[in-house]
Amino acid sequence: MMSFLGLGLLPDLGLAGAGEPLRFGLTPIFLQERHALISELRAYLERKLQRPVSFQVRDSSHGILELMQRQQLDVAWLCDCPYVTTHPEFRLLATPWFQGRPYYQAYLIVHGQDIKTRGMADLKGKVFAYTDAYSNVGYLTPRYLVRQLGEEPNGFHRRTFFTRSPRKSIEAVAEGVADAAAVNSYIWETLQLQSPALTGMTRVAGRLAEFGFPPLVAHQTLSEKDFQSLRQVLLGMARDPAGQILLRQMNLDGFGDPSPAYYRNAEEMVRRMQDGRDAGL
Repeated sequence: MMSFLGLGLLPDLGLAGAGEPLRFGLTPIFLQERHALISELRAYLERKLQRPVSFQVRDSSHGILELMQRQQLDVAWLCDCPYVTTHPEFRLLATPWFQGRPYYQAYLIVHGQDIKTRGMADLKGKVFAYTDAYSNVGYLTPRYLVRQLGEEPNGFHRRTFFTRSPRKSIEAVAEGVADAAAVNSYIWETLQLQSPALTGMTRVAGRLAEFGFPPLVAHQTLSEKDFQSLRQVLLGMARDPAGQILLRQMNLDGFGDPSPAYYRNAEEMVRRMQDGRDAGL
């Protein structure tokens, strides 16, 4: 059950050491090229927390993960695959809710004119676009599906390449540079609202596994007071008028209590692929 704190306007909450910025890491995956929205989110958090907030954006999950591991970030919005492989280092802070649930689906997409492809088995010998090697849906899931077919991921497709972002994977399929890609349903559905001409050039050929929505995590070194204050702000956004505006812009329902159970599917898939000694892990 989703738990949002606050019954109206959430009061501003100060964190310990108000002069020190809260260092928040993002990849382009969730707020792609939406610099104005990132700026508005930062201003909202600064107002609620009464302290500076510094957003650091990197072009890959690996870049953000490295900053977190070096203790150069306090908080990050991580893909679920990096979270399940490193979670002893981090604390679950909050899980976004999308379309009423703390989950998303893996979408297998092909060009809109491709009316034959129904699943991964139809893509043998085709060109496939991966997102990056730290992406669950954009890399691990399609390789897992190939392995489930009894095939080796490295030789199944005629050619593969990395795009570095889900949007670029969608563009690659739309433009015919790739025959197919696997993308996060949240990304595809959000782009369908923002750029319907782009998603309209693709077709969802398969709705694959469901996974816990990529979480917000905090480094273990973040103080308990800071952790709880930020958590309260995030969970209260759905009850705060200004927070509701930001959530609508992000196409999210809100942020809810996190649970490790949300990420068991991804964790199990990582384990199975590691047992199979997949070269990508």
